[in-house]
Amino acid sequence: CGNLPFRRVCKRFGADITCGEMAMCTNLLQGHQSEWALLKRHESEDMFGVQVEGCFPDTMTRCAELINNYTDVDFVDINSGCPIDLVYKKGGGCGLMTRTRKFEQIIKGMNSVLDVPLTVKIRTGVQEKSNIAHKLIGEMKNWGVSMITLHGRSREQRYTKLADWDYISTCAKLACPVPLFGNGDILSYEDAMKARETGVSGVMIARGALIKPWIFTEIKESRHWDISSSERLDILKSFTNFGLEHWGSDTRGVEKTRNFMLEWLSFMCRYIPVGLLERVPQKINERPPYYMGRDYLESLMASQNVENWIRISEMLLGPVPKTFNFLPKHKANSYK
Repeated sequence: CGNLPFRRVCKRFGADITCGEMAMCTNLLQGHQSEWALLKRHESEDMFGVQVEGCFPDTMTRCAELINNYTDVDFVDINSGCPIDLVYKKGGGCGLMTRTRKFEQIIKGMNSVLDVPLTVKIRTGVQEKSNIAHKLIGEMKNWGVSMITLHGRSREQRYTKLADWDYISTCAKLACPVPLFGNGDILSYEDAMKARETGVSGVMIARGALIKPWIFTEIKESRHWDISSSERLDILKSFTNFGLEHWGSDTRGVEKTRNFMLEWLSFMCRYIPVGLLERVPQKINERPPYYMGRDYLESLMASQNVENWIRISEMLLGPVPKTFNFLPKHKANSYK
C-alpha cells in the first residue's frame, strides 16, 4: 500500500521520511519495469529511500550499484523483516536474520558501491519466544549500517500480538551511536510519545498511516483530530488525482488506482472517529463492533464490507465493470 500516490498523501500530512515499497532484487536485475517503478520518487518526497529484498551478496551488490547510478535516493534500505513465505523460504527478508555470514557480506558489498547511507529493517526474530535482534545489532554496527529500524514482533507473530516496545528500548541502547527507529502499533500521538520515551531515534509508522494518514499531523501538533467524513473523502479524492497522474487516466490507470484505493480502504475502515469513542485514543488492535456514524458517509466508511468500499471508489472513479470483484491482500496472509 505504500505506493507513490499514497506517500504523497502522507507528505501532505507531515511525514518526514518516506520509503518506496519493497522491491525484489532479482526482478530489478531482470529489468522488470513494474519493479523499477517502485523506486520512483515524487518531488514532494524531500527525504526518500528505497527498500530492496534479496538473499545473495553478489546480486544485492549489483542491485545497489544500479540504484546508485540510475535513481535519485537519499538512502537504500535492506528489508530483512519481510515475513512472507515466498521470500523467507529463499533466505530473504526475515531469513537473513539467521544467515549472519550472508547478511554481513550483503551489507559490506552494498556499502562498498553506494554513495548514500545503507539502512536495515529487522524484526525481533523469527520464532515468537526467541529474540535475536539484540545479538545482530551489535554485529551490524561493525558491518557499517547507518540506521536500523526494528519492528517489535517476530516473524511467527505477524500481527497477532502487540509490539514489544520494552525490547525495542533495550535494542535502541545497544545500537547507540547508530540510530534505531522503532516500529509497531502507533496509532495516536500518545503512542508516538510513549515510543519516543523508549530512547529510539525516531518512529516508523506503517498500518497506523493506512488507518489514518493524518496521524503525522496529530503527532506534530500533539492532538486528536476529530476528522469529518467529508474531510476523509477529500483525502481519497486527492489520492484519486495522484493515482490517475501516476498510473494514467486510461482504463488500466483507473482500475489500478481503484485497486490500490480498495486495498487502502480495507485498513481505513478500521478508524473509529474520535467523537464517537468512549475513551481516547483508539488502539490499533481494537476491532469495533458495528456502529452507525454521525452521517451516512461516516457509516459507509466504517463498513467492513467489500461492497461498501467499492461504492466509495465508485463515488470517485465511476462504476466498476460488471465482472469486478476484490479480495484484500492482507486478509489472506497477515492474519492467522
